[in-house]
Amino acid sequence: MTKIIGLTGGIGSGKTTVAQFFSEFGIPVYIADDEARKITESPEILTKIKDIFGKDVFDSGRLSREKLAEIVFNAPEKLKQLNAIVHPAVKKHFDRWVKSHSLNVFVIKETAILFESGSYLDCDIIITVVAPIALRIDRVLKRDKTTRENVINRIKNQWTDEKRISKSDYVIDNSDLASVKKQVGDLLKKLTIQ
Repeated sequence: MTKIIGLTGGIGSGKTTVAQFFSEFGIPVYIADDEARKITESPEILTKIKDIFGKDVFDSGRLSREKLAEIVFNAPEKLKQLNAIVHPAVKKHFDRWVKSHSLNVFVIKETAILFESGSYLDCDIIITVVAPIALRIDRVLKRDKTTRENVINRIKNQWTDEKRISKSDYVIDNSDLASVKKQVGDLLKKLTIQ
């Protein structure tokens, strides 16, 4: 049976980079944020978002992710409401995806909110990616059109590294990119021996 490896870490920790290295080693990777973005564009989900958040989060009929993010990352109860809409749909999609990779020994599910969403319960192994906070903030500022304050708010709304690590089987330190691929390779060797 295919084992599900949960790959998580805070915003800017470099989860996607680590996921890419797993992919290079031939492990199928499911990037939950990317899939959630696609799923969020479905008419059914858009209707639910409009019902709860109103039409102010839409520009010319299209969902404004920036407006929605501004609301949910400054109000934990609103974030819970959004997650209650999106997470069940992503879970269904992921379950179908896993079935389509049933011949693989491992698959990776990369998501920032593995623990918060409860999807860690479906994982056989959990890996947390860590990096210093200052580096994480710099990475997000370079990647996204956002402010330092917004990044800090998003970090505050996520679990701490310490809390994630306490529930994880393995930790990958992504403060130095050169060592990350080696860490991934070493970890895969450990996992295939088990």
